[in-house]
Amino acid sequence: MRRMINNDMPIGKMVRVKDKLPSPEELVISEEKVKVTISLSKTSIEYFKKEAKHYHTKYQKMIRNLLDKYALQHSH
Repeated sequence: MRRMINNDMPIGKMVRVKDKLPSPEELVISEEKVKVTISLSKTSIEYFKKEAKHYHTKYQKMIRNLLDKYALQHSH
């Protein structure tokens, strides 16, 4: 018989916290932009391209919005 695991139970002194990253559909917004060059992993780019195609948007826009939300959340 397999033991059931409750993923919300504390692990020692640690406790599982809710994911703070936005979902792909939350990454579609607009603001003033500055061009930069950045190297990202192939895996990340493939993921964003797949999600962008699914939501009929551009993958660069989704990455930009993810970074904007991260910066906003951690700038306070």
